[in-house]
Amino acid sequence: MAKRIGILTGGGDCPGLNPAIRGCVYAAGKLGYECVGILDGWKGLIEGMITALDREITEYFVMKGGTHLGTSRTNPYKKEENVKKCLDNFKKFELYALVTMGGEDTLGVAARFHKEHNLPVVGVPKTMDNDLSATDYTFGFDTSVTVAVDAAERLIDTGRSHHRVMVLEVMGRHAGWVALFTALASGADYVCIPEKKISPAEMIDKIKKVYERKKFALVVASESAGLHPEHEEEFGKEMDQFGHVILKERGIGEKLAGFIEKETGIETRAAVIGHIQRGGEPTLFDRILSTRVGVKAAELVHEGKFGMMAALIGNEIKGVPLDKAAGELKTVSKEWFDLMEIFFSSGGITMPQ
Repeated sequence: MAKRIGILTGGGDCPGLNPAIRGCVYAAGKLGYECVGILDGWKGLIEGMITALDREITEYFVMKGGTHLGTSRTNPYKKEENVKKCLDNFKKFELYALVTMGGEDTLGVAARFHKEHNLPVVGVPKTMDNDLSATDYTFGFDTSVTVAVDAAERLIDTGRSHHRVMVLEVMGRHAGWVALFTALASGADYVCIPEKKISPAEMIDKIKKVYERKKFALVVASESAGLHPEHEEEFGKEMDQFGHVILKERGIGEKLAGFIEKETGIETRAAVIGHIQRGGEPTLFDRILSTRVGVKAAELVHEGKFGMMAALIGNEIKGVPLDKAAGELKTVSKEWFDLMEIFFSSGGITMPQ
């Protein structure tokens, strides 16, 4: 009987998960393993929900968005009995190893299971926010930015037509990579990211100068960007099981639009693409990256390198420690602040060191 690998996808969905599942299934089959899918992330391992996975089932996953296995933000460590249920079901399903595909929370749980219970787990990095350490890029990011750039270009058209300031709010809970790349690639006039508190004076000065020249402007804002404390409003207190504030559709974009219109007297509109960024077919880059890390996950299992994650380093897919990947978020860094100053500063603005 072939050894069995369980695959689960946790946290927010994003394009690339299905190709990653496919890559793992294909590579595992070639190495002599069989795969089963665990439904709805860690919730499925707690409740014992599995489904079949093979080459025939996953054949056309490469172009499919979302995740065939379903997902949830369930954290088994919220209740001690759920940790035991996961371990019991791992044995019940006669799993040899577990491949976990997710972001910081999903992989953080996997790292903890490996450290505390010696569970044979391997990680696959997935997040449209691109904020996982130890990997250069995560699949889902390229697709989400491609969608956001399309939205930004459409807002430029309507902003130019009506002589308005347009504010585009994009996803990005802790890191501003989606907002920054969207702003750079779409020719936006200003960008707001969580790594740098918004300076109202700087933002308004830049918008006024831009508007005076071309009679419209585009601002791109990450969903968790915030004003300096004297201007900041709270998003709300509803938390998920990992302790994160649940960010609602009504957020920084509308607040910024209202603030800009009040301070400049220019008609300003906000648009939020939200979960549209999560759906749809993955881009070419994400299809190839997710396939490669899925294959690498199966290889790490075969090599017995548990507690590791498949990471893109340069142009190579390598195994890196899970705890390193989930230990610290990758946020926008100094060299990117320097680039921001070139394209988004109103002139003479000193960016944070």
